[in-house]
Amino acid sequence: MKHRRLLVLAGVVGVIALIVSLSVAAAGSKRAAQPQVAATIGAPKVPNAAAIKKKYGGQKITFVGDSVGNGHVRDAALAKRFTHDTGIQVTVEPHSAASDQAYSQLARAFSEKSSSIDVAMIDVVWPGAFAPYLVNLKPKLGKQSKLHLASIVANDTINGKLVAMPWFGDYGILYYRKDLLKKYHYSAPPKTWADLFTMAKKIQTGERSSNPNFAGFVFQGNAYEGLTCNALEWIASAGGGHIIDNGKVTIDNAKARKILDAFRAQIGKVTPTGVTTYQEDQTEHAFDNGDAAFARNWPYQYGIGATAGSKVKGKFGVTVLPHGASGKPVGTVGGWQLAVSKFSKHPGAAIEFVRYMTSPPVEKFDAITNSNVPTIVSVAKNKAVVKANPYLKPAIASVSRVTRPAKFLGTHYNEASKVVYQGINQILTGSSSSQVLPQIKSKLQQILKSK
Repeated sequence: MKHRRLLVLAGVVGVIALIVSLSVAAAGSKRAAQPQVAATIGAPKVPNAAAIKKKYGGQKITFVGDSVGNGHVRDAALAKRFTHDTGIQVTVEPHSAASDQAYSQLARAFSEKSSSIDVAMIDVVWPGAFAPYLVNLKPKLGKQSKLHLASIVANDTINGKLVAMPWFGDYGILYYRKDLLKKYHYSAPPKTWADLFTMAKKIQTGERSSNPNFAGFVFQGNAYEGLTCNALEWIASAGGGHIIDNGKVTIDNAKARKILDAFRAQIGKVTPTGVTTYQEDQTEHAFDNGDAAFARNWPYQYGIGATAGSKVKGKFGVTVLPHGASGKPVGTVGGWQLAVSKFSKHPGAAIEFVRYMTSPPVEKFDAITNSNVPTIVSVAKNKAVVKANPYLKPAIASVSRVTRPAKFLGTHYNEASKVVYQGINQILTGSSSSQVLPQIKSKLQQILKSK
């Protein structure tokens, strides 16, 4: 890219602050979709619809949205309501489930100045990289942005321009089978990764007598952005740092090597051999089909597992992720924003769609029907939202969050993340961390120097 922008760390810190605020609120992220939940609640009406219809009715826009879990179902339901109320025709296209592929899809369209995308869902680490291609939403949505956590809005503000609006947050959590813990005489979920491996092995051995496909533990092990998030949790929770600390590459250290080799040793033992190809949906399917004792995933999975179509409904719980022998539990920060392309032929209609999609009623709808973390604190305090999302309870929501090292990498973040997840996948598929981590370190250092 010709333009180079550094991502603002404030937004990621904002997500962390949001989680803390959610914990206070709680105290006082391919299975069949769940249209029955959304249908029961119904997509919210569009405020000021008549005026919007008068000004933009008949225009057509394309929204590149979610593809994980029931995200596309949610997007389609909301777009249908928006079209009904405003007369603006919205075509919903899910982006690639792999974050890095979704990034490439948008980067290609923006670099070609294509008008094929009007509104796009973008990762929390992308605003700085895409800022030159995005509409400044501050004049039209600045007032509404104040409803969202200020530090997340700061992340989406580049050089004084609001290039995206917060939509929903994310953080890694552990899903576990409560019924199986009881069956195998465990009184609580695992505290450490070693405990998880031990418990997973015992449960797996017992369950395979009736289910040969049963696995002890599943996670996102494919070579894509999700593995960077998982690896960051493993390493940080073992006291091995955050891949890059204070601008220096720190991934090649004894604690990182130890925890990564420990995970490598579990492949094919307490995890399926194929876990090295798993992304979010494969992880969710295995757990909700009753084929796993433990799963690491984002909050969106909770809503799927709690519906009638899940084989584990009423049988599972959620908690913080385990930690290493000398660390503390952590969860990688995620989150998604909505942005409008500068090359849209109908930016006014696109902005109104973003206004609707990031409004309090829609965030409430999303939290209840799709179990996503609200970025509006007032929504997080809503009793119906808290009731539908136990992962918001203080014991989970207030755990330490780790951020991907985007602030040190700027527009080179995706390039660096690719180095990380390809290397970690190489370890999971059989290579020693002592062979791979020095290579990752060297490549990351080169990327930092080229910034």
